[in-house]
Amino acid sequence: MSQNLRRWFVLSGAVVVLAAVLVAIQGDAPTPSASPRGAARSGAQKNVPLTEVRLHRLHSAPPELEDVARNPFRFAERAAPAAPTRTVSSPSPRVAPPVVVPSGPPPVPAIPLRYIGLLDAPTQAGRVAVLSDGKGNVFYGREGDTIEGRYRVIEVTPVATELSHLDGRGRQTIRLSGQ
Repeated sequence: MSQNLRRWFVLSGAVVVLAAVLVAIQGDAPTPSASPRGAARSGAQKNVPLTEVRLHRLHSAPPELEDVARNPFRFAERAAPAAPTRTVSSPSPRVAPPVVVPSGPPPVPAIPLRYIGLLDAPTQAGRVAVLSDGKGNVFYGREGDTIEGRYRVIEVTPVATELSHLDGRGRQTIRLSGQ
């Protein structure tokens, strides 16, 4: 039975290979068209007149372009160029601009601290403001305390704290930023 099965597989394989070869041969050969459409095409190709090839036009120089007067970035019409006039004039003396002198003392520098939190303990007296200088340093202070040796805490509220410089100038309110 194995002999019959083997013969059956060999015969089936030979039929498949033969079919593949026939399909490949027919795919390569041009098929003659007996349809009227194919006959019309071949007849139309025989009667096509040849057009004249003008190679001399390829070697001629292109025409010169005109000067473009259009500017898409301007909305007004182009102004006529002014006639050059030569006038002889004596050079005018240069006047130095007036020197601006600042009036009053220089402005007080801003306090570079941020109000980032509030510590409010009911058993403790007063609220404690938590301030940061943005460089990783954190400062704590109650009303009246000195922070960083330069600033005094005037008032601490849940939404803002008020600071001033130690010498009393430059009072500044810093709102709670949470960062």
